[in-house]
Amino acid sequence: MKIGVLIVAIFMFSLLHIPQSLAQQGMQWRGGGGWGIGAPYNRMYDPKTVETISGEVVSVDIITPVKGMCHGVHLMVKTVKETISVHLGPGWYIENQDTKIEPKDKVEVTGSRITFEGKPAIIAAEVKKDDEILKLRDEKGFPLWSGWKRR
Repeated sequence: MKIGVLIVAIFMFSLLHIPQSLAQQGMQWRGGGGWGIGAPYNRMYDPKTVETISGEVVSVDIITPVKGMCHGVHLMVKTVKETISVHLGPGWYIENQDTKIEPKDKVEVTGSRITFEGKPAIIAAEVKKDDEILKLRDEKGFPLWSGWKRR
């Protein structure tokens, strides 16, 4: 009987102290990295400001939109009117998609126009390249990477 109680006590101690120990060492659970549905950055997406632009990709860059977020991917797209930053989503999600966007690609972007760091930008809902579509958000702006592994 005493051995069973000891085993249960060790197990309970492990459950309570290992996560705390990992947190103290700087390890983090993966999570959304600040890209989740309720995160401040995500709340910038406004379905009322959705528009579609067409142009050529000038660059594909890694960004951290807000301090503390995990890295994301954005494009600089040159249209007839402007060169604008297009925010796609978290790097871990974009890197696992079949559609790859590269400089000089012709794209059509649909997303919410915002002001980011004092400049116009678009948080993309989808990017069309030739006959491929990179879907990032639904019509309400819900990010498709939220709950991605559960689909």
